[in-house]
Amino acid sequence: MNGRENRLQKRCPRLGGPVSFRYCRDFPGETLPCGKILECWWEDFDVEAYLKDYLSEEDFSRLLQTQPKGKVSSLLELIQKAQETAETATSEKE
Repeated sequence: MNGRENRLQKRCPRLGGPVSFRYCRDFPGETLPCGKILECWWEDFDVEAYLKDYLSEEDFSRLLQTQPKGKVSSLLELIQKAQETAETATSEKE
């Protein structure tokens, strides 16, 4: 690739605003690209071929197996963690 893909931008369904392909590829806090990268970028260029060149074979396989959590699942996890934190704080006070 010629680097053009790094300048491409589109609306991120997870964040709700525009992001660059580079952001999705170098997903913050993760060792793999965003799990939705293939779903989001397939119409713009051959993202699968790009990622096969960019990632090791093992990482590409892991990416294909990665299923990002939906918004509801993520919210439920956050609620559960908040409840656990609140329970821990309450137990420590007693």
